[in-house]
Amino acid sequence: MAPATISQFRHLIRTLNYVVSTHAAEELEDDHLCILDLENIILTGQITARQRDPQTREVKCVVTGATLNGTAAEAVVKIGITGRLIVVTVYRC
Repeated sequence: MAPATISQFRHLIRTLNYVVSTHAAEELEDDHLCILDLENIILTGQITARQRDPQTREVKCVVTGATLNGTAAEAVVKIGITGRLIVVTVYRC
């Protein structure tokens, strides 16, 4: 399988084909961010790292971008087996 690209992530965000994990939702709230901030991180960001789980071999990507007010932030995302973007976590840098 080809590595995921930022273009794929952006398409999934634009078409609202994503889910936010409970952990990511809690982190959004803790950092006083909203769903639009999360979307903006992906839409303005770049993949800055790829992480592979040693047990499941699943690949997650760290996307570094900006919130709506320009603050640097990162989102850890992956494409699930259904083809949806899964937001694992999000945080301010």
